Amino acid sequence: MKRPIEKLRNLGVIAHIDAGKTTVTERMLFYSGAKHRVGAVDLGTTETDIDPEEQDRGITIYSACVTFDWKGVHINLLDTPGHVDFTAEVERCLRVLDGAVVVFSAREGVEAQSETVWRQADRYHVPRVAFINKMDREGADFDATFEEIRKRLQARPVPLQVPIGAGPAHTSSAFRGVLDLIEMKMLVFDPESSGQRVICEEIPAEHLELAQLWRESLLDALYSHSDELMELALQEQPLPPQLIRRVIRQATCHLQIQPVLCGSALHGIGVQPVLDAVADYLPSPLDVPPVQGLDVKDPDKRLTRKPDEEEPFCGLAFKVMPARTADLTWVRVYSGQLKANSRVLNPGRGKKENVAQLWRIHATKREIQVDQVQSGDIIALVGPRHSVTGDTLCDPRHPILLETIRFPETVISMAIEADNAKEREKLNGVLDLLKRQDPTVQMTAGETGQTLISGMGELHLEVIRNRLLRDFNLKVKFHKPQVSYRETIQQAVEVWGECHRHIGGQQLFARLRLRMEPMEGGSSPVTVRTQAPPDAMPGELLGVVLEELRAAADGGGRIAGYPLMKLRVIVLDAETQSDGSNEMAFRIAANDAFLKGLQEGQPVLLEPIMRLNITTPEEYVGDFVGDLQQRRALIARTDSRGRFSTIEAHAPLKELFGYSSAMRSLSQGRAGCTMEPLRYAAAPPEVLKEYLME
Repeated sequence: MKRPIEKLRNLGVIAHIDAGKTTVTERMLFYSGAKHRVGAVDLGTTETDIDPEEQDRGITIYSACVTFDWKGVHINLLDTPGHVDFTAEVERCLRVLDGAVVVFSAREGVEAQSETVWRQADRYHVPRVAFINKMDREGADFDATFEEIRKRLQARPVPLQVPIGAGPAHTSSAFRGVLDLIEMKMLVFDPESSGQRVICEEIPAEHLELAQLWRESLLDALYSHSDELMELALQEQPLPPQLIRRVIRQATCHLQIQPVLCGSALHGIGVQPVLDAVADYLPSPLDVPPVQGLDVKDPDKRLTRKPDEEEPFCGLAFKVMPARTADLTWVRVYSGQLKANSRVLNPGRGKKENVAQLWRIHATKREIQVDQVQSGDIIALVGPRHSVTGDTLCDPRHPILLETIRFPETVISMAIEADNAKEREKLNGVLDLLKRQDPTVQMTAGETGQTLISGMGELHLEVIRNRLLRDFNLKVKFHKPQVSYRETIQQAVEVWGECHRHIGGQQLFARLRLRMEPMEGGSSPVTVRTQAPPDAMPGELLGVVLEELRAAADGGGRIAGYPLMKLRVIVLDAETQSDGSNEMAFRIAANDAFLKGLQEGQPVLLEPIMRLNITTPEEYVGDFVGDLQQRRALIARTDSRGRFSTIEAHAPLKELFGYSSAMRSLSQGRAGCTMEPLRYAAAPPEVLKEYLME
């Protein structure tokens, strides 16, 4: 059925682990009528956590898509993981979404992964609504969480609701409902109907002053976005709720504010207003800027595709669900129409793909087969064989190349060894399947018959290990996880690479001058470019040189062959002769210069530094700080929140293996922590010495 694009919402639910994303999603499905019973995370009965590993651990590992309708608006909702090891799932979802609901725990406030997902949403310019969840928990604090959103996230939160009370039901100040600051009404959610029936009442006198105070805060934030609203306020005229909503929508879609709501998803309080906010304030595909990409024929030219059926088809593959029969490729359609049994172009790989079938997705499985899909929608394709996450699919007659999806560097590795040749062949096929599903999984074949698997953290590797044993019944041995080091150089150098060789009866000659220097930032670990004069060498030879230098960079460093990073290579000059200065000569000279540059630039081993966030009772802070200092950690920040303190530390991954056990021991099991990759930094001499002695 064709849907009006202005009634479409592509929405993500994102948050720190255990903030309640999946519970919010479950309630949305229940209240919209998409399911008839509310699932529970603890019981493993939720709609979106269907993998056995997710059900066993009670966490989301894989993003899942569900679709439902709410008050005439069709919502494509992606539920994403909260654990930092699976942040790539959030990355690829935010890349294709138009809006997001960010869930915060009212007790813990803005946590480490809350900051990470907020930065990701900033990077992709995703408008968002904030939902302060768990107002029924002991220690819940709406005001403190609201202020943390403003300060720690450098956000512009605007309150649309405030809670009535806070804390568990058995306390005198229990959380009972919310005050709607737009309509100035009290909303109470009937527990007999699991919160499905919303009772709208006048605000009691004892709560009126609080509501008026927060409403002033709301309106003060909106006056600068609407002259009409300001004029009515100056004339002391009533402010129509529809005007307030229109201003909120406009400012939210332009990333100028973030509306804030509150509730308790577990007890069915406050979720329907979140759905209303999604429909009222988050953008449709028409409200976001048209997607831009490169002209395949002229990479210096940029093309634009609007969410219009008359435009040529253009979409981005953002997830692949591999299967032995046919992969399921999730695609966000940005422009045009896509029909089943058609052919599309993958311009990044120069290949045409068949689109045999189109499927609506439910969780991670096919639900309804359709004949065609329109602009702005999310769909799953059966047929593509070569496309992977981040690839563009487009009309072959109108090629366009969209920006791909970039993922963080892996930081930890684990060696796997198959029992025999038959199992090794089976293992290679399974690892290829896992790689298609998860782009952050990296594999390297070792010379000893071992395969090195790299991932984002210990939990990431543990999930992979369990899948290999449980889902694929492989007979393999696993070795202790190891740190994934990198290499670079410490100082800039200029070198000449040479070729003076007699090969195949011909005297080859080439000289190539390079500059190699350390580099911070950049979109790729190693950047290769040219500043050579136009007459230094023919264009075809320059292309060969750049290709060879990139291949040399892929070959690893000089200390132990680890991947290179933070390195810039610049071609400065070249010398040729009329005879013998051919492609082979310049390939040899390029490799010679590259190796000299690595050697003379003082190679250095880089180790991954992790951002560690610990939440602990106040009395254990000193013990944690002392332990962290012994692990070569730098304490970046400590904050107090009630009876708990948070510590942010930057520590080498090498010193953090098994840290959860040490943390439980230090705090009698009362502390919690998360860690995420922060950067690579030069390893101290003792680490290098220890590594070389292994």
